[in-house]
Amino acid sequence: MKFLPLLWSNLLRRKVRTVFTLLSILVAFMLLGTLLAIRVAFSGGVTVAGAERLMMLDKVSLINSLPISYLARIRTASGVADVTHANWFGGVYQDPKNAFANLAVEPESWLRVHPELVMPAGQEKTWLADRTGALVGVETARRFGWKIGDRVPLQGTIYRRPDGRPWELTIDAIYDAAENTDKTQLFLHYAYLNETIPKGAYGNDEVSWYVIRVADPRQAELVARRLDALFANSSSETKTATEKVFVSSFASQIGDIGTIMIGIAGAVLFTILLVTGNTMAQAIRERTSELAILKTLGFSEAKIVGLVLAESCLIALVGGAAGLGLSWTAITLIGDPTHGMLPPIYLPARDLAFAAGLIAALGLATGILPALQARRLKIVDALRRH
Repeated sequence: MKFLPLLWSNLLRRKVRTVFTLLSILVAFMLLGTLLAIRVAFSGGVTVAGAERLMMLDKVSLINSLPISYLARIRTASGVADVTHANWFGGVYQDPKNAFANLAVEPESWLRVHPELVMPAGQEKTWLADRTGALVGVETARRFGWKIGDRVPLQGTIYRRPDGRPWELTIDAIYDAAENTDKTQLFLHYAYLNETIPKGAYGNDEVSWYVIRVADPRQAELVARRLDALFANSSSETKTATEKVFVSSFASQIGDIGTIMIGIAGAVLFTILLVTGNTMAQAIRERTSELAILKTLGFSEAKIVGLVLAESCLIALVGGAAGLGLSWTAITLIGDPTHGMLPPIYLPARDLAFAAGLIAALGLATGILPALQARRLKIVDALRRH
């Protein structure tokens, strides 16, 4: 710490150059933090999906439904601890742009299989008893300003009422969950949907997929194969896999967002590496005589290298920390810019640690060559140049 004033005086010698270098690093890490948060949003649900839950879909396509009659056979299959089901409802609120995930589910079994959904006991009891009630995530409730007891009309895009009217739902419960859990979904009663759809129409006595909780997660793949064998050669053959595989494949339909985000961030950071490295090299070339004097005064080569590396790490630390701080502030305090259209947008601790490691790596990478140049510098040669 005793050399900190020396480091600051070196950085402030060319104030304009230092400020622009700091701004470049700041913008780069602010962009990095934002991209990492967006990546988390697009992969929302993958990190909490576990091997203890299986997803069973139609073997050909997610669009094809499965018979509700499969439920009893799945429940009695070996290795199955519990089972529930869902229909992708596809309703929109007021305007087609107000799209969000909404599912028709069997409430009791859905909550048993998804214990991460947390709500007050009184609200849960009300929702379970109300055939036209809805359970909604806290993010979507905040997005539309919904409160307990509100009547919400959803216009069906897949399932339409025979009379052409919107589906009227009452907000009975608002759930919260862990930070990395999707809090934008709405759940309505499957019984309400099924009894309204005419007999023989698409969706009547059918489900989009089954969610199966296995007794032993280590046997998940074996149970999945066993379940698919139950319905082999039937009119609706099935494809069963862990929930993690299902969510990952669903997200990949719009592209490998994670790779795209990291690619963009990598290109930006590489450019900043070149800019900062050039700045440090120029700064060392301007101070060759001063480095020679330090060596004359008894500074060892290791100490000279340490001073140069400390200078590069300091400028990386100040710019990088400021950029990450601004990104975190915008995401955490200002809130979700999509207003709930995406799953939770936040910066997890592991990504902050990753970004901090990149700051350290940037400081070392930009300072290592100038530091080695300073180490090899001969006193006589440096003073002759001056």
